[in-house]
Amino acid sequence: MAGAVTYRRAGVDIAAADGWLARMQPLIRTTMRPEVLRDRGQFAGLFRLPPGRWRNPVLVASTDGVGTKLKVAQLAGRHEDIGVDAVAMNTNDILVYGAEPLFFLDYLAVGRIQPKLMSALLRGIVRGCRESGCVLLGGETAEMPGLYGEGEYDVAGFCVGVVEQSRLLDGSRVRANDVIIGLASNGVHANGFSLVRRALSAPQLKRLAPQLLRPTRIYVKPVLELLRHVRVHAIAHVTGGGLARRLPSLVAKTRGMRARLTPGSWRVPAVFQAIQRSGGIRTDEMYNTFNMGIGMALACAPSDADRIVRFFARARIKAWPIGYIERIRSR
Repeated sequence: MAGAVTYRRAGVDIAAADGWLARMQPLIRTTMRPEVLRDRGQFAGLFRLPPGRWRNPVLVASTDGVGTKLKVAQLAGRHEDIGVDAVAMNTNDILVYGAEPLFFLDYLAVGRIQPKLMSALLRGIVRGCRESGCVLLGGETAEMPGLYGEGEYDVAGFCVGVVEQSRLLDGSRVRANDVIIGLASNGVHANGFSLVRRALSAPQLKRLAPQLLRPTRIYVKPVLELLRHVRVHAIAHVTGGGLARRLPSLVAKTRGMRARLTPGSWRVPAVFQAIQRSGGIRTDEMYNTFNMGIGMALACAPSDADRIVRFFARARIKAWPIGYIERIRSR
């Protein structure tokens, strides 16, 4: 019937989505791991835990998105690094337990199929998976006309990792006088962008876009390598809530302890100073919102602190002793 309503005329082009995904398969396969099993073309992926590799495996899972950093990416027309962010926010989250990321699934929502934009995002997701050592096991591309405008999209992800139970970092080993080692961030990462967008004008956002859109640093491979040689007592991923609100997670399992920062012990990137000046933001609000140059923090014995700093120097990640764990004295 001429003029009959179809799904395509309603704004959803399944053939275009299938064609784009087929073209992306060689790229996706570059993340492959030997534990992946062939599927039947259904909407799920298969991953086998090899027998004998772990005695008491604990699965660790995380799901997260990129937040309103997307608005800055859309304003600047730069999308690939956003794909890295989607992976990093998840793999860094499970790393704090000492877990190795195994597989990642992405969720991409668009108003209509936009191959150039979507391909850039997928290239970033693949980059993030390869940096994390996990396979891009599957995902979902949702075409939702009317919900997202031209050039608008949302991206999120889900990651599963594994750690031997005896090596699980649950924070119970933290002791008074432990040193806190801060690992340099790559900038703002993917948190606090609602405040960034309030503090900076549209011209400032465009001018600072190269700095603001630097992808979240993925710490997985160097930290997992460190854990093979040095006993780390706890790890905190400095993400939502900023540096001031994430450091207390180092002592979440140890009563009567608190994490203390040593002001001036690391270099705060200039981008944070630009945000603070432009928005007239209080310093405590900055530390409660942003990572302030520290993307991950590790608690360790004082005797291991120098060794850890040197290790990350060899891995080309700046690291500093930024504080310590102290016992709360009762009055």
